[in-house]
Amino acid sequence: MNDKNHPVKVLIVDDSAVVRQVLKKELSRDPGIEVVGTAINPFAARDKIVQCKPDVITLDVEMPRMDGITFLRKLMVHMPIPVIVISSLTKAGGQLALEAIEAGAVDVMCKPGAAYSVGDLSLELIEKIKGAAQVPVERLIRKAPPSATAPPSRRSISETTNKIIAFGTSTGGTEALRRVLPAFPRNSPGIVIVQHMPEHFTTAFAKSLDDACEISVSEAKNGDTVTPGKALLAPGNFHMSLRRSGAVYIVQVKQGPRVNRHRPSVDVLFNSVATYAGSNA
Repeated sequence: MNDKNHPVKVLIVDDSAVVRQVLKKELSRDPGIEVVGTAINPFAARDKIVQCKPDVITLDVEMPRMDGITFLRKLMVHMPIPVIVISSLTKAGGQLALEAIEAGAVDVMCKPGAAYSVGDLSLELIEKIKGAAQVPVERLIRKAPPSATAPPSRRSISETTNKIIAFGTSTGGTEALRRVLPAFPRNSPGIVIVQHMPEHFTTAFAKSLDDACEISVSEAKNGDTVTPGKALLAPGNFHMSLRRSGAVYIVQVKQGPRVNRHRPSVDVLFNSVATYAGSNA
């Protein structure tokens, strides 16, 4: 974990010279971050890690000689360091992003493109880097991963509930959710979750959680009901808020302006939960 009184030392690993240049320029604007080096591939990164001793690494996935996920797995075994994967997370790439999280990445982000402007990316990345520097990666990696064994068959639950559990997570939160949610029994109150993450990744992440849990976990759709034994995960690039129709809780899923640089935003969900569930949350 990084000392909060000193700049966070960052190593940028990407095969694109343009991306390396843009990220270095944008990150260097913040006095709380020091870019200590860049690397064109994992082999160059290995030498830079020994030389520069970074607190956080930003990592591309698709690179020559060795892909980012293979490098990440090796890194977590030999020298655990907080890693943020920055990749072109297309719909097809959502599964790769999930593999990156399972390999030990503390967060994933899209490269500048349709989903992000460079300004949006740099502000959010700076926030994520500072958060990642405080994640105790070595302690987490040493723990046994959640069992991949499928949970017992679930009974169908359709009744409503007056209790709601809300989770809001950001950098490092994917690992927290993978450890916490499997502990919930099938009769748990309805659960709503916002994890700050890009579009498309949430579908694969929800499926991964569903496979590991006794409760049902799915990516939320507008109008879904919140019932016992079910958890709804906000889709990437969409806000999710809680509403109430009589005794039934439902979720509203829609786009809109980013809130504190995020969409989905934990603030949007929690404000709605406070309004519509109150002390029942």
